[in-house]
Amino acid sequence: MGSRTNGSPSSRKPMEKKRHRIFLDSNVILSGLFSERGAPRLILDLLSLDLPVLTGLTGRFNLMEIERNLEKKMPAALPAYLSYLPRLKLEVIPLPSREDLRPLSGTAEEKDLPVLASAVNGRADYLVTGDKKLLALIGREGVLPFKTVSPSEFLDRLLPEILAGKPANSV
Repeated sequence: MGSRTNGSPSSRKPMEKKRHRIFLDSNVILSGLFSERGAPRLILDLLSLDLPVLTGLTGRFNLMEIERNLEKKMPAALPAYLSYLPRLKLEVIPLPSREDLRPLSGTAEEKDLPVLASAVNGRADYLVTGDKKLLALIGREGVLPFKTVSPSEFLDRLLPEILAGKPANSV
């Protein structure tokens, strides 16, 4: 049996799957690291598999926040975090500039603007956060170029498609 292609690599483009760009807030990474189960842990496990339909993102701002919190509250956990982080293969978005923050002013609390700007700069499809206040402020307004969801909402939306190897319908 021979291959059924039209010859050129571009003829295979319809077969390519969309990679969903998933921006993880600090709380999702921390929750996933310190829990053996639950939605944040499952998301981290999925990202560590390097699946062709998912690209994990986080911001340099988020990593600095995680490291600061670990150093302050759980310094013994810092080495485990630092050894586990590369397994997630996250694309780290550089710190946003003040110019990046300016258009987002008023959409959320000032402390969350670097997270939002990093997600925008990373061209995220989803911002996954466990911050209920942030979800309530920006959750479903369509103001931002990505969907903001809780870890369990993210899994409800995309896990069936991820497991089936098909791209999700919504984004």
